[in-house]
Amino acid sequence: MAQDKKMVKEITSMDEDFAKWYTDICKKADLIDYSSVKGCMIIRPYGYAIWENMQSILDKRFKEKGHENVYMPMFIPESLLQKEKDHVAGFAPEVAWVTHGGSERLTERLCVRPTSETLFCEHFANIIHSYRDLPKLYNQWCSVVRWEKTTRPFLRSREFLWQEGHTMHATAEEAEAETVQQLNEYADFFENDLAIPVIKGRKTESDKFAGAEATYAIEALMHDGKALQAATSHYFGDGFAKAFNITYTDRDNKVAYPHQTSWGCTTRMIGAIIMSHGDDNGLVLPPAVAPIQVVILPVAQHKEGVLEKANELKDRLSGIVRVKLDDSDNSAGWKFSEYEMKGVPVRLEIGPRDIENNVCVLVTRHNREKTVVSLDNLEQAVMQKLEEVRAGIYQKAYENREKRTYKCLTLDEIKAAISENGDGFVKAMWCGEEACEDKVKEETGVGSRCIPLVQDVIGDKCVCCGKEAKHEVLWAIAY
Repeated sequence: MAQDKKMVKEITSMDEDFAKWYTDICKKADLIDYSSVKGCMIIRPYGYAIWENMQSILDKRFKEKGHENVYMPMFIPESLLQKEKDHVAGFAPEVAWVTHGGSERLTERLCVRPTSETLFCEHFANIIHSYRDLPKLYNQWCSVVRWEKTTRPFLRSREFLWQEGHTMHATAEEAEAETVQQLNEYADFFENDLAIPVIKGRKTESDKFAGAEATYAIEALMHDGKALQAATSHYFGDGFAKAFNITYTDRDNKVAYPHQTSWGCTTRMIGAIIMSHGDDNGLVLPPAVAPIQVVILPVAQHKEGVLEKANELKDRLSGIVRVKLDDSDNSAGWKFSEYEMKGVPVRLEIGPRDIENNVCVLVTRHNREKTVVSLDNLEQAVMQKLEEVRAGIYQKAYENREKRTYKCLTLDEIKAAISENGDGFVKAMWCGEEACEDKVKEETGVGSRCIPLVQDVIGDKCVCCGKEAKHEVLWAIAY
Protein backbone atom coordinates (compact mmCIF):
# COMPACT_ATOMS: atom_id res chain seq x y z
CA MET A 1 0.00 0.00 0.00
CA ALA A 2 2.90 2.35 0.63
CA GLN A 3 3.82 2.23 -3.06
CA ASP A 4 0.18 2.75 -4.05
CA LYS A 5 -0.15 5.88 -1.91
CA LYS A 6 3.24 7.23 -2.96
CA MET A 7 2.13 7.52 -6.57
CA VAL A 8 -0.68 9.90 -5.66
CA LYS A 9 1.39 11.83 -3.11
CA GLU A 10 3.93 12.63 -5.80
CA ILE A 11 1.35 14.87 -7.48
CA THR A 12 1.38 18.37 -6.01
CA SER A 13 -2.12 19.48 -5.00
CA MET A 14 -3.65 21.83 -7.57
CA ASP A 15 -4.73 24.16 -4.76
CA GLU A 16 -1.17 24.31 -3.45
CA ASP A 17 0.62 25.01 -6.74
CA PHE A 18 -1.41 24.70 -9.95
CA ALA A 19 1.60 25.06 -12.26
CA LYS A 20 3.53 22.33 -10.43
CA TRP A 21 0.41 20.13 -10.35
CA TYR A 22 0.13 20.49 -14.13
CA THR A 23 3.76 19.57 -14.74
CA ASP A 24 3.53 16.64 -12.33
CA ILE A 25 0.59 15.19 -14.26
CA CYS A 26 2.34 15.62 -17.61
CA LYS A 27 5.23 13.56 -16.26
CA LYS A 28 3.52 11.06 -13.92
CA ALA A 29 0.80 10.16 -16.42
CA ASP A 30 3.50 9.37 -19.00
CA LEU A 31 2.39 12.10 -21.41
CA ILE A 32 5.77 13.73 -21.99
CA ASP A 33 9.46 13.67 -21.26
CA TYR A 34 11.97 16.46 -21.63
CA SER A 35 14.53 16.43 -24.43
CA SER A 36 18.07 17.81 -24.69
CA VAL A 37 16.69 20.58 -26.93
CA LYS A 38 15.58 23.36 -24.62
CA GLY A 39 11.89 24.16 -24.99
CA CYS A 40 11.08 20.99 -26.94
CA MET A 41 9.29 18.01 -25.46
CA ILE A 42 9.07 14.31 -26.23
CA ILE A 43 5.44 13.25 -26.54
CA ARG A 44 5.33 9.74 -25.10
CA PRO A 45 3.06 7.00 -26.51
CA TYR A 46 0.18 7.66 -24.11
CA GLY A 47 0.24 11.40 -24.83
CA TYR A 48 0.60 10.79 -28.55
CA ALA A 49 -2.35 8.38 -28.52
CA ILE A 50 -4.53 11.20 -27.17
CA TRP A 51 -3.33 13.40 -30.04
CA GLU A 52 -4.00 10.62 -32.56
CA ASN A 53 -7.58 10.31 -31.33
CA MET A 54 -8.05 14.08 -31.60
CA GLN A 55 -6.54 14.02 -35.08
CA SER A 56 -8.80 11.16 -36.17
CA ILE A 57 -11.98 12.92 -35.05
CA LEU A 58 -11.04 16.29 -36.54
CA ASP A 59 -9.72 14.82 -39.77
CA LYS A 60 -13.05 13.08 -40.32
CA ARG A 61 -14.91 16.32 -39.60
CA PHE A 62 -12.77 18.29 -42.07
CA LYS A 63 -13.11 15.72 -44.83
CA GLU A 64 -16.89 15.65 -44.39
CA LYS A 65 -16.77 19.39 -45.21
CA GLY A 66 -14.80 18.71 -48.40
CA HIS A 67 -11.24 19.43 -47.21
CA GLU A 68 -8.26 17.48 -48.54
CA ASN A 69 -4.98 16.83 -46.77
CA VAL A 70 -1.73 18.07 -48.32
CA TYR A 71 1.83 18.49 -47.10
CA MET A 72 4.09 21.50 -47.59
CA PRO A 73 7.87 21.80 -47.06
CA MET A 74 9.03 22.77 -43.59
CA PHE A 75 11.45 25.41 -44.97
CA ILE A 76 10.40 28.82 -46.28
CA PRO A 77 12.84 31.04 -48.25
CA GLU A 78 13.28 34.43 -46.63
CA SER A 79 12.23 36.21 -49.82
CA LEU A 80 8.93 34.31 -49.83
CA LEU A 81 8.24 35.14 -46.20
CA GLN A 82 8.86 38.83 -46.88
CA LYS A 83 6.11 39.11 -49.49
CA GLU A 84 3.39 39.85 -46.92
CA LYS A 85 4.84 42.54 -44.65
CA ASP A 86 2.30 42.40 -41.81
CA HIS A 87 2.61 38.63 -41.70
CA VAL A 88 6.40 38.55 -41.47
CA ALA A 89 6.44 41.36 -38.91
CA GLY A 90 4.08 39.40 -36.69
CA PHE A 91 6.23 36.27 -36.71
CA ALA A 92 9.75 37.75 -36.91
CA PRO A 93 10.54 37.49 -33.16
CA GLU A 94 9.71 33.76 -33.10
CA VAL A 95 11.33 32.59 -36.35
CA ALA A 96 14.10 29.98 -36.38
CA TRP A 97 16.50 30.34 -39.31
CA VAL A 98 18.60 27.82 -41.24
CA THR A 99 21.77 29.49 -42.48
CA HIS A 100 23.93 26.52 -43.51
CA GLY A 101 23.43 23.38 -45.57
CA GLY A 102 26.13 21.00 -44.36
CA SER A 103 29.29 23.09 -44.19
CA GLU A 104 28.22 25.60 -46.83
CA ARG A 105 26.51 28.88 -46.05
CA LEU A 106 23.18 29.23 -47.86
CA THR A 107 22.82 32.06 -50.36
CA GLU A 108 19.39 32.74 -48.83
CA ARG A 109 18.27 32.02 -45.30
CA LEU A 110 15.48 29.48 -44.83
CA CYS A 111 12.83 29.93 -42.19
CA VAL A 112 11.65 26.83 -40.31
CA ARG A 113 7.90 27.21 -40.76
CA PRO A 114 6.10 28.99 -37.92
CA THR A 115 2.95 28.68 -40.09
CA SER A 116 2.46 27.99 -43.79
CA GLU A 117 0.42 30.80 -45.34
CA THR A 118 3.25 31.88 -47.63
CA LEU A 119 3.95 28.34 -48.86
CA PHE A 120 0.28 27.75 -49.61
CA CYS A 121 0.05 31.09 -51.40
CA GLU A 122 3.01 30.24 -53.63
CA HIS A 123 1.34 26.94 -54.47
CA PHE A 124 -2.10 28.48 -55.02
CA ALA A 125 -0.58 30.99 -57.47
CA ASN A 126 0.62 28.02 -59.54
CA ILE A 127 -2.61 26.00 -59.57
CA ILE A 128 -5.46 28.55 -59.52
CA HIS A 129 -6.26 30.03 -62.93
CA SER A 130 -10.03 29.88 -63.40
CA TYR A 131 -13.18 30.09 -61.32
CA ARG A 132 -13.44 26.35 -62.04
CA ASP A 133 -10.35 25.83 -59.82
CA LEU A 134 -12.20 27.23 -56.80
CA PRO A 135 -12.74 26.63 -54.00
CA LYS A 136 -9.50 25.06 -52.84
CA LEU A 137 -10.07 23.40 -49.47
CA TYR A 138 -6.76 22.17 -48.05
CA ASN A 139 -5.58 21.03 -44.63
CA GLN A 140 -2.15 20.06 -43.35
CA TRP A 141 -1.09 18.00 -40.31
CA CYS A 142 2.50 18.84 -39.38
CA SER A 143 4.77 20.42 -36.80
CA VAL A 144 5.81 24.06 -36.63
CA VAL A 145 8.57 25.94 -34.81
CA ARG A 146 8.22 29.16 -32.85
CA TRP A 147 11.11 30.24 -30.67
CA GLU A 148 9.16 30.80 -27.45
CA LYS A 149 11.09 32.30 -24.56
CA THR A 150 8.99 30.67 -21.84
CA THR A 151 7.82 27.13 -22.47
CA ARG A 152 5.49 24.66 -20.77
CA PRO A 153 4.48 21.16 -21.93
CA PHE A 154 1.68 21.24 -24.52
CA LEU A 155 0.82 24.90 -23.80
CA ARG A 156 3.94 26.50 -25.29
CA SER A 157 6.87 24.64 -26.80
CA ARG A 158 9.31 25.59 -29.52
CA GLU A 159 8.16 22.79 -31.76
CA PHE A 160 4.58 21.60 -31.58
CA LEU A 161 2.10 19.54 -33.58
CA TRP A 162 -0.95 21.07 -35.18
CA GLN A 163 -3.27 21.17 -38.13
CA GLU A 164 -3.58 24.20 -40.36
CA GLY A 165 -6.38 24.58 -42.85
CA HIS A 166 -5.87 26.86 -45.87
CA THR A 167 -8.67 27.61 -48.30
CA MET A 168 -9.25 29.82 -51.34
CA HIS A 169 -12.68 31.06 -52.48
CA ALA A 170 -14.13 33.06 -55.34
CA THR A 171 -15.95 35.56 -53.11
CA ALA A 172 -15.55 37.24 -49.76
CA GLU A 173 -18.91 35.82 -48.67
CA GLU A 174 -17.77 32.24 -49.32
CA ALA A 175 -14.49 32.80 -47.46
CA GLU A 176 -16.21 34.44 -44.49
CA ALA A 177 -18.68 31.55 -44.33
CA GLU A 178 -15.77 29.09 -44.32
CA THR A 179 -14.09 30.99 -41.49
CA VAL A 180 -17.19 30.83 -39.30
CA GLN A 181 -17.93 27.23 -40.29
CA GLN A 182 -14.53 26.06 -39.09
CA LEU A 183 -14.83 28.09 -35.89
CA ASN A 184 -18.08 26.26 -35.23
CA GLU A 185 -16.40 22.92 -35.97
CA TYR A 186 -13.78 23.61 -33.32
CA ALA A 187 -16.38 24.73 -30.80
CA ASP A 188 -18.48 21.61 -31.38
CA PHE A 189 -15.40 19.39 -31.05
CA PHE A 190 -14.42 21.01 -27.77
CA GLU A 191 -17.88 20.89 -26.23
CA ASN A 192 -19.00 17.45 -27.42
CA ASP A 193 -15.77 15.47 -27.74
CA LEU A 194 -13.46 17.15 -25.22
CA ALA A 195 -16.29 18.14 -22.83
CA ILE A 196 -14.88 21.68 -22.48
CA PRO A 197 -17.31 24.62 -22.71
CA VAL A 198 -16.04 27.47 -24.89
CA ILE A 199 -17.00 30.99 -25.89
CA LYS A 200 -16.81 31.89 -29.58
CA GLY A 201 -15.68 35.37 -30.46
CA ARG A 202 -13.77 37.73 -32.70
CA LYS A 203 -10.36 39.05 -31.71
CA THR A 204 -9.83 42.78 -31.38
CA GLU A 205 -7.79 44.53 -34.09
CA SER A 206 -4.66 44.58 -31.91
CA ASP A 207 -4.91 40.85 -31.20
CA LYS A 208 -5.77 39.44 -34.62
CA PHE A 209 -3.48 37.16 -36.62
CA ALA A 210 -0.69 38.91 -38.56
CA GLY A 211 -2.03 39.65 -42.05
CA ALA A 212 -5.66 38.76 -41.31
CA GLU A 213 -8.69 40.97 -41.80
CA ALA A 214 -10.48 39.16 -38.99
CA THR A 215 -9.51 36.48 -36.47
CA TYR A 216 -12.05 34.36 -34.61
CA ALA A 217 -11.26 32.15 -31.63
CA ILE A 218 -12.77 29.86 -29.05
CA GLU A 219 -11.82 30.69 -25.48
CA ALA A 220 -11.96 28.20 -22.60
CA LEU A 221 -11.56 28.80 -18.88
CA MET A 222 -9.23 26.46 -17.04
CA HIS A 223 -9.76 25.16 -13.50
CA ASP A 224 -7.51 27.87 -12.03
CA GLY A 225 -9.46 30.69 -13.68
CA LYS A 226 -7.00 31.48 -16.46
CA ALA A 227 -8.13 31.56 -20.10
CA LEU A 228 -6.81 29.39 -22.89
CA GLN A 229 -7.18 30.23 -26.57
CA ALA A 230 -8.22 26.81 -27.81
CA ALA A 231 -8.38 27.25 -31.61
CA THR A 232 -8.48 30.07 -34.16
CA SER A 233 -10.01 30.74 -37.57
CA HIS A 234 -8.84 33.62 -39.79
CA TYR A 235 -10.34 35.51 -42.70
CA PHE A 236 -7.63 37.04 -44.91
CA GLY A 237 -9.70 38.74 -47.57
CA ASP A 238 -7.63 39.10 -50.75
CA GLY A 239 -4.56 40.62 -49.07
CA PHE A 240 -2.34 37.55 -49.44
CA ALA A 241 -3.68 36.95 -52.96
CA LYS A 242 -2.56 40.43 -54.01
CA ALA A 243 0.82 40.08 -52.30
CA PHE A 244 1.47 36.76 -54.06
CA ASN A 245 -0.27 37.67 -57.33
CA ILE A 246 -2.83 34.88 -57.09
CA THR A 247 -5.45 35.62 -59.76
CA TYR A 248 -8.14 33.75 -61.62
CA THR A 249 -10.49 34.40 -64.52
CA ASP A 250 -14.05 34.71 -63.18
CA ARG A 251 -17.33 33.74 -64.90
CA ASP A 252 -17.44 37.11 -66.69
CA ASN A 253 -13.97 36.45 -68.10
CA LYS A 254 -12.45 39.12 -65.86
CA VAL A 255 -9.29 38.75 -63.79
CA ALA A 256 -10.04 38.63 -60.04
CA TYR A 257 -8.31 37.88 -56.74
CA PRO A 258 -9.55 34.95 -54.63
CA HIS A 259 -10.37 35.31 -50.93
CA GLN A 260 -8.51 33.25 -48.37
CA THR A 261 -8.90 31.65 -44.93
CA SER A 262 -6.75 29.70 -42.53
CA TRP A 263 -7.64 27.93 -39.28
CA GLY A 264 -5.84 25.72 -36.80
CA CYS A 265 -5.55 23.96 -33.47
CA THR A 266 -2.59 22.35 -31.73
CA THR A 267 -1.40 19.90 -29.09
CA ARG A 268 -2.24 22.59 -26.54
CA MET A 269 -5.67 20.92 -26.62
CA ILE A 270 -4.10 18.20 -24.45
CA GLY A 271 -3.12 20.90 -21.98
CA ALA A 272 -6.71 22.16 -22.04
CA ILE A 273 -7.96 18.68 -21.10
CA ILE A 274 -5.50 18.42 -18.22
CA MET A 275 -6.35 21.85 -16.80
CA SER A 276 -10.11 21.57 -17.33
CA HIS A 277 -10.77 18.06 -16.04
CA GLY A 278 -7.77 16.80 -14.05
CA ASP A 279 -7.72 16.40 -10.27
CA ASP A 280 -5.21 15.62 -7.53
CA ASN A 281 -5.20 11.94 -8.53
CA GLY A 282 -4.19 12.64 -12.11
CA LEU A 283 -5.82 12.93 -15.51
CA VAL A 284 -9.54 12.75 -16.16
CA LEU A 285 -9.91 12.06 -19.87
CA PRO A 286 -12.96 12.66 -22.06
CA PRO A 287 -14.02 9.25 -23.40
CA ALA A 288 -13.86 10.38 -27.05
CA VAL A 289 -10.06 10.84 -26.95
CA ALA A 290 -9.02 8.51 -24.11
CA PRO A 291 -6.49 5.91 -25.38
CA ILE A 292 -8.11 3.42 -22.99
CA GLN A 293 -11.82 3.98 -22.47
CA VAL A 294 -12.39 0.95 -20.24
CA VAL A 295 -9.78 -0.92 -18.19
CA ILE A 296 -10.64 -4.39 -16.91
CA LEU A 297 -9.08 -5.28 -13.55
CA PRO A 298 -9.54 -8.91 -12.49
CA VAL A 299 -9.87 -9.28 -8.72
CA ALA A 300 -8.20 -12.37 -7.17
CA GLN A 301 -7.07 -13.28 -10.66
CA HIS A 302 -5.17 -16.30 -9.37
CA LYS A 303 -8.48 -18.04 -8.67
CA GLU A 304 -9.93 -20.40 -11.21
CA GLY A 305 -12.02 -18.83 -13.96
CA VAL A 306 -11.31 -15.17 -13.17
CA LEU A 307 -8.85 -14.45 -15.99
CA GLU A 308 -10.94 -16.46 -18.42
CA LYS A 309 -14.01 -14.37 -17.63
CA ALA A 310 -11.97 -11.13 -17.80
CA ASN A 311 -10.73 -12.07 -21.27
CA GLU A 312 -14.25 -12.95 -22.33
CA LEU A 313 -15.45 -9.49 -21.26
CA LYS A 314 -12.55 -7.87 -23.10
CA ASP A 315 -13.54 -9.67 -26.29
CA ARG A 316 -17.14 -8.55 -25.88
CA LEU A 317 -16.20 -4.90 -25.40
CA SER A 318 -13.37 -4.64 -27.93
CA GLY A 319 -15.79 -4.07 -30.78
CA ILE A 320 -17.38 -0.97 -29.22
CA VAL A 321 -14.71 0.67 -27.04
CA ARG A 322 -10.94 0.92 -26.60
CA VAL A 323 -10.46 -1.63 -23.82
CA LYS A 324 -7.44 -2.94 -21.91
CA LEU A 325 -7.18 -5.94 -19.60
CA ASP A 326 -4.48 -5.56 -16.95
CA ASP A 327 -3.59 -9.08 -15.83
CA SER A 328 -0.15 -8.08 -14.47
CA ASP A 329 0.92 -9.19 -11.01
CA ASN A 330 0.82 -5.65 -9.61
CA SER A 331 -1.39 -5.17 -6.57
CA ALA A 332 -5.00 -4.06 -6.96
CA GLY A 333 -4.15 -0.80 -5.17
CA TRP A 334 -1.33 -0.07 -7.59
CA LYS A 335 -3.61 -0.72 -10.54
CA PHE A 336 -6.34 1.54 -9.18
CA SER A 337 -3.82 4.38 -8.74
CA GLU A 338 -2.22 3.74 -12.13
CA TYR A 339 -5.41 4.01 -14.14
CA GLU A 340 -6.75 6.88 -12.10
CA MET A 341 -3.48 8.68 -12.87
CA LYS A 342 -3.96 7.96 -16.57
CA GLY A 343 -7.54 9.23 -16.47
CA VAL A 344 -9.20 6.08 -17.84
CA PRO A 345 -12.93 6.97 -17.89
CA VAL A 346 -14.35 3.61 -16.73
CA ARG A 347 -12.84 0.84 -14.62
CA LEU A 348 -14.39 -2.64 -14.72
CA GLU A 349 -13.74 -4.93 -11.74
CA ILE A 350 -14.54 -8.62 -11.93
CA GLY A 351 -13.86 -11.27 -9.24
CA PRO A 352 -15.02 -14.73 -8.19
CA ARG A 353 -18.11 -13.52 -6.34
CA ASP A 354 -19.09 -11.25 -9.24
CA ILE A 355 -18.82 -14.20 -11.64
CA GLU A 356 -21.08 -16.29 -9.42
CA ASN A 357 -23.69 -13.52 -9.45
CA ASN A 358 -23.26 -12.76 -13.19
CA VAL A 359 -22.31 -9.15 -12.45
CA CYS A 360 -19.31 -6.81 -12.51
CA VAL A 361 -18.51 -3.44 -10.93
CA LEU A 362 -18.13 -0.32 -13.08
CA VAL A 363 -16.29 2.66 -11.57
CA THR A 364 -16.42 6.07 -13.26
CA ARG A 365 -13.19 8.07 -13.03
CA HIS A 366 -14.58 11.57 -12.56
CA ASN A 367 -16.57 10.81 -9.39
CA ARG A 368 -15.37 7.30 -8.39
CA GLU A 369 -18.96 6.13 -8.30
CA LYS A 370 -19.32 2.34 -8.23
CA THR A 371 -22.20 0.57 -9.97
CA VAL A 372 -22.96 -3.13 -9.96
CA VAL A 373 -24.25 -4.16 -13.40
CA SER A 374 -25.48 -7.40 -14.91
CA LEU A 375 -23.14 -9.01 -17.41
CA ASP A 376 -26.18 -9.59 -19.59
CA ASN A 377 -26.39 -5.82 -20.19
CA LEU A 378 -22.69 -5.04 -20.06
CA GLU A 379 -22.31 -3.30 -23.42
CA GLN A 380 -25.26 -0.99 -22.78
CA ALA A 381 -24.08 -0.23 -19.24
CA VAL A 382 -20.53 0.62 -20.38
CA MET A 383 -21.76 3.02 -23.05
CA GLN A 384 -24.05 4.66 -20.50
CA LYS A 385 -21.18 5.11 -18.05
CA LEU A 386 -18.94 6.63 -20.72
CA GLU A 387 -21.65 9.19 -21.48
CA GLU A 388 -22.02 9.87 -17.74
CA VAL A 389 -18.30 10.70 -17.61
CA ARG A 390 -18.53 13.02 -20.62
CA ALA A 391 -21.59 14.81 -19.28
CA GLY A 392 -20.21 14.96 -15.75
CA ILE A 393 -16.87 16.51 -16.61
CA TYR A 394 -18.54 18.98 -18.98
CA GLN A 395 -20.93 20.08 -16.25
CA LYS A 396 -18.09 20.49 -13.76
CA ALA A 397 -16.09 22.62 -16.22
CA TYR A 398 -19.20 24.65 -17.09
CA GLU A 399 -19.99 25.32 -13.43
CA ASN A 400 -16.40 26.39 -12.83
CA ARG A 401 -16.64 28.85 -15.72
CA GLU A 402 -19.97 30.28 -14.58
CA LYS A 403 -18.77 30.63 -10.99
CA ARG A 404 -15.67 32.46 -12.23
CA THR A 405 -17.39 34.82 -14.70
CA TYR A 406 -17.78 38.39 -13.46
CA LYS A 407 -19.82 41.20 -14.99
CA CYS A 408 -18.15 44.54 -14.32
CA LEU A 409 -19.00 48.15 -15.15
CA THR A 410 -15.79 49.85 -13.96
CA LEU A 411 -12.08 49.14 -13.63
CA ASP A 412 -12.49 49.13 -9.84
CA GLU A 413 -15.16 46.43 -10.14
CA ILE A 414 -12.77 44.31 -12.23
CA LYS A 415 -10.02 44.70 -9.65
CA ALA A 416 -12.39 43.85 -6.81
CA ALA A 417 -13.82 40.79 -8.59
CA ILE A 418 -10.37 39.33 -9.27
CA SER A 419 -9.09 40.21 -5.80
CA GLU A 420 -12.07 38.71 -3.96
CA ASN A 421 -12.82 35.69 -6.16
CA GLY A 422 -9.62 34.85 -8.01
CA ASP A 423 -8.91 34.74 -11.74
CA GLY A 424 -11.74 34.22 -14.20
CA PHE A 425 -13.59 35.65 -17.17
CA VAL A 426 -14.58 39.30 -16.93
CA LYS A 427 -17.42 40.58 -19.08
CA ALA A 428 -17.17 44.33 -19.58
CA MET A 429 -18.11 46.87 -22.24
CA TRP A 430 -15.54 48.58 -24.49
CA CYS A 431 -15.55 51.65 -26.72
CA GLY A 432 -13.35 50.07 -29.39
CA GLU A 433 -10.29 52.26 -28.76
CA GLU A 434 -6.97 50.44 -28.45
CA ALA A 435 -5.82 52.89 -25.78
CA CYS A 436 -8.65 51.77 -23.51
CA GLU A 437 -7.96 48.10 -24.27
CA ASP A 438 -4.34 48.61 -23.22
CA LYS A 439 -5.28 50.56 -20.10
CA VAL A 440 -7.64 47.84 -18.87
CA LYS A 441 -4.79 45.33 -19.01
CA GLU A 442 -2.29 47.72 -17.48
CA GLU A 443 -4.49 48.62 -14.51
CA THR A 444 -6.30 45.33 -13.83
CA GLY A 445 -4.05 42.62 -15.27
CA VAL A 446 -6.76 41.15 -17.52
CA GLY A 447 -6.39 41.36 -21.30
CA SER A 448 -9.00 41.17 -24.03
CA ARG A 449 -9.67 37.61 -25.14
CA CYS A 450 -12.40 38.16 -27.72
CA ILE A 451 -15.56 40.02 -28.62
CA PRO A 452 -18.17 37.27 -28.05
CA LEU A 453 -20.33 36.49 -31.06
CA VAL A 454 -23.29 36.30 -28.68
CA GLN A 455 -23.30 39.62 -26.88
CA ASP A 456 -24.49 39.72 -23.27
CA VAL A 457 -24.79 43.51 -23.13
CA ILE A 458 -24.33 44.60 -19.52
CA GLY A 459 -24.20 48.37 -20.01
CA ASP A 460 -23.74 51.12 -22.57
CA LYS A 461 -20.51 52.74 -21.30
CA CYS A 462 -16.90 51.72 -21.83
CA VAL A 463 -15.46 50.12 -18.69
CA CYS A 464 -12.35 52.29 -19.07
CA CYS A 465 -13.19 55.76 -20.41
CA GLY A 466 -16.94 55.92 -19.82
CA LYS A 467 -17.72 56.81 -23.42
CA GLU A 468 -20.35 55.02 -25.47
CA ALA A 469 -19.51 51.32 -25.76
CA LYS A 470 -19.44 49.38 -29.02
CA HIS A 471 -18.96 45.82 -27.78
CA GLU A 472 -19.06 43.54 -24.78
CA VAL A 473 -15.56 42.04 -24.46
CA LEU A 474 -14.39 38.93 -22.66
CA TRP A 475 -11.30 39.73 -20.58
CA ALA A 476 -9.00 37.39 -18.65
CA ILE A 477 -5.47 36.49 -17.67
CA ALA A 478 -4.41 33.93 -20.24
CA TYR A 479 -1.92 31.12 -20.75
